[in-house]
Amino acid sequence: MSAPLVSAKGLGVTRGGHPVLRGVDIAIEAGEIVTIVGPNGSGKSTLLRLLIGAERASAGEVRRAPGLRIGYVPQRLAIDHTMPLTVARFLGLAGGGREEREHALQRVGIAGLGGRQMIDLSGGQLQRALLAHALLHRPQLLVLDEAAQGLDQPGVARFYRLIEELRTELGCGVLMVSHDLHVVMSASDRVICLNGHVCCEGTPTVVSAAPEYRALFGFGTEGALALYRHEHDHAHAEGAPGHHHHPADAEA
Repeated sequence: MSAPLVSAKGLGVTRGGHPVLRGVDIAIEAGEIVTIVGPNGSGKSTLLRLLIGAERASAGEVRRAPGLRIGYVPQRLAIDHTMPLTVARFLGLAGGGREEREHALQRVGIAGLGGRQMIDLSGGQLQRALLAHALLHRPQLLVLDEAAQGLDQPGVARFYRLIEELRTELGCGVLMVSHDLHVVMSASDRVICLNGHVCCEGTPTVVSAAPEYRALFGFGTEGALALYRHEHDHAHAEGAPGHHHHPADAEA
């Protein structure tokens, strides 16, 4: 088995004398989609920043594969409204030639928007532009911090379907933080439930049934589990083997 793309052992962060994270062990392999869920203030974004090297831990260690290429999609991008910035110029910040940039836009579903101003994009278009920027790094690990925040339910489902497709095409690992529990249950290979420490982790089915998960998110999440079981435990007549329907497909 090859070494993980990124792993951490005994990771801890303390701010102002208060522990934000403690004793976190995690490893992300190539080709898997791992989602971190947890309540606000549980340390999810902090954990992402530690793993990609944007923040230092107070305890423990992080190991990244040598030369690891990371594509990062943030929650949001602060854009100066007084400074013109087209999508093409924004992508140019990631490097690559014009053809590569056009291909990236095409791949994320916003071909032809290179000349559009970033501030004029819709929420869904902006997130896809950020994703195109990340793809130009030819990532071995794609990291998304609540990247579908603010999109409507059909938009969220479409965005995560695209992430699944890119994982398959690129063979990259995907690590994401999400509040979209219903989609998490459909898109992830593994879910990590975080609340300052790892409460539970495993396949979506296992985590959905865990008392620790129910304690954080309540029994209303049973609906998400039912959807997950429907999507993956029954064969569907249409589509190729491995075709996944998603909870929001009917609304997309």
